[in-house]
Amino acid sequence: MKAYNIAIVGATGLVGREFVRVLEQRNFPMSSVHLYASDRSAGKKVFVGHHEIEVKETTTDSFRNIDIALFSAGSEISRHFSPIAAQTGTLVIDNSAAFRMEPKVPLVVPEVNPEDIKEHQGIIANPNCSTIQMVVALYPLHKVNPIKRIVVTTYQSVSGTGAAAMEELTTQTKLVLEGQNTVPHVYPHQIAFNLLPEIDVFLDSGYTKEEWKMVEETQKIMHAPEIAVSATCVRVPVYIGHSEAVNVEFSRPMTPDEARYILAHAPGVKVVDDPSVSLYPQPWTAAGTDDVYVGRIRADASHPNGLVMWVVADNLRKGAALNAVQIAEEAVRRGWV
Repeated sequence: MKAYNIAIVGATGLVGREFVRVLEQRNFPMSSVHLYASDRSAGKKVFVGHHEIEVKETTTDSFRNIDIALFSAGSEISRHFSPIAAQTGTLVIDNSAAFRMEPKVPLVVPEVNPEDIKEHQGIIANPNCSTIQMVVALYPLHKVNPIKRIVVTTYQSVSGTGAAAMEELTTQTKLVLEGQNTVPHVYPHQIAFNLLPEIDVFLDSGYTKEEWKMVEETQKIMHAPEIAVSATCVRVPVYIGHSEAVNVEFSRPMTPDEARYILAHAPGVKVVDDPSVSLYPQPWTAAGTDDVYVGRIRADASHPNGLVMWVVADNLRKGAALNAVQIAEEAVRRGWV
């Protein structure tokens, strides 16, 4: 099997480090690994396998002889360096929002639309974390019974914002338990023992940018612009793992048992659903795992064609690093890189 020269941009961040773990755990065929970040992180060292690799500053020369570059360094870095990398013949898989809605850039979840990978022109976009887990759970049902409408509320962990947010949650939690006041820095309000219905910036419509990503990305990934989507995205005091309450309207009635059967045989999905023994997905138990967990599947009391379900996944893995590596695996397997 051919081995590939891999570059990771944003290697010192939460997702960047998860890239390394996932590549190792899945035995991706790597000939070499090159780690890049900002000038602030240059010089740090990260273990890849049994070797310590020095992180270098990302430059225009970073992508010579690189086969696949995994980006998770923010939209600004991606917009600047991804086209440069692609022009050298590198396949870029970008975790930022920079290219997701570009018409000529595939937006891919391998369990849903792997065929889109072959349309790439050097850049493939990795979807938003909350979108990924939702479409993995819903697409198998959509294939059997087309979805007309989705109403979703997310409960998103602080790791989606980054390491500083995780540290802020820890610090604030200690201060609150000691009876002291907190001063928020990462978020506009205290996150410890609190919920913030504000992820990314507010748009003129009243939705946040995060919520609108779920609308547009779901329609693009599922090739279903006719699906109506409404989202409310909430930041919660959880370290790792996004949870979603999803209400789905189908074209015709679907029983919970039928949905459970379909999802139990769907790739990347694990059904955890036995309320009689309080068995349902939880972010605490999903953290560090690869599956999208679905439970609390029940008939929607407000609509005869509706189902309600609870969907949970590790946002750093399936919501980011794992999905990107799966895209790379699919591109390699099909000879599209």
